[in-house]
Amino acid sequence: MKHFRLLVLGNGVSAYGSYLNMVALNVFVYDVTGSALAAGLFMAVRLGTSVGAGFVSGRLVSAYDRKRLIIGADLGQALALLVLLLAPEAGRIPLLYCLAVVTGGCSTLSQVALRSSIPEIVGAEHRTRANSLLVTGRSLAMIAGFASAGVVVAQLGYTAAFVLDAGTFLVSASVLLVLPIRTRARSEGPGGAEEGAPGAGRRSLRLLWAGAPVLMAMIAVRAVDGLGSSSHNVALPVYSSLLDPAHPATFISQFWATWAVGTIIAQQVLARHNRRTGRTLGERAFAVGACVMSGAFIIVFSGLPTVPTLATALLAGAADGVTEVVYVSRLQLVPDEQRGRLFGLSASAENAGFGLGMLISGSLLESFSPFQVVASLHGLAIVLCLALLTLLVLRRSPDGPGRLRETGDAAVREGRG
Repeated sequence: MKHFRLLVLGNGVSAYGSYLNMVALNVFVYDVTGSALAAGLFMAVRLGTSVGAGFVSGRLVSAYDRKRLIIGADLGQALALLVLLLAPEAGRIPLLYCLAVVTGGCSTLSQVALRSSIPEIVGAEHRTRANSLLVTGRSLAMIAGFASAGVVVAQLGYTAAFVLDAGTFLVSASVLLVLPIRTRARSEGPGGAEEGAPGAGRRSLRLLWAGAPVLMAMIAVRAVDGLGSSSHNVALPVYSSLLDPAHPATFISQFWATWAVGTIIAQQVLARHNRRTGRTLGERAFAVGACVMSGAFIIVFSGLPTVPTLATALLAGAADGVTEVVYVSRLQLVPDEQRGRLFGLSASAENAGFGLGMLISGSLLESFSPFQVVASLHGLAIVLCLALLTLLVLRRSPDGPGRLRETGDAAVREGRG
């Protein structure tokens, strides 16, 4: 785990750059174009690229060295930012949309490659602990990125923000370059076992669809969770303005900081549980955690006083952190040659849900209150989670932690040859 902790550090630095990038670039696009439509189009291009990149990334991480793909994704984002800085002002507007494509595609590729590699880097028995460390690192990076973005842009300007952002990706690539880690199962050849025969990738996904219905249901839940997540992201500035029109950023900062603290606390609890019992939580814990998370987000917008609202945000962050780790750890039980495509499918589903949710939430907020919008979309997620939980109970599959819990896994293993 020593090498992996260094990887987490590099990934956290890269995540900080991504969150800084998220704020600085969106503001920069609006300043350069003077158009809210152009800023919205930039976000749409970035999200659309992320959706498409999920399918492409699944194929790439099944065919090529994942470590090199992550390094290449980091270097690609750094180079794109530097090109934008060096370009003359007249040519920056078209380059902004090229940058949206690069950042959307590279961030998805990096995520799919890293998630697919965890069992090979640390061993399957340590994957839950490793995923917890990654989530903790990203949560800390989110706090630092959102907190510093306004200061960096206001005090140092866009150029300094983009240089700092590019530097974080270079640091991440450099750390990964020197780490002696293996990201693919030893039995696979250089091109990946899945690519050995024509149509093998399509057969692999068909096998997963047919043999692992619970996995597909979990991915569907994550897609609908994306709808819910977009609703509270879009509604939060509106709700904050209603609470304190003079200082709307106050509640936003309190909310995200408290949410991140909840996520970090959950990772510590999960890590201790894993060390003490040697077991990991299963699909039922995922379904229950997702219900709690959506319910907590709904309560946050219900108009409670500040203290109970922030306590609920802490619960939402904790539940969000648990479901993230349980979900990723569960998908990582799939054999290595099929894992890349599965995570690619998952990334596309999550990004599609989030992007669609942003459009729906923005439209609904024209006519409905933030509470009504968040309750409707997160309520949909709760209904789907309860359906998944019912399915798991009716199947009476042993939810024994740390084991392959559904008959579909046996089907997947049988199809490997």
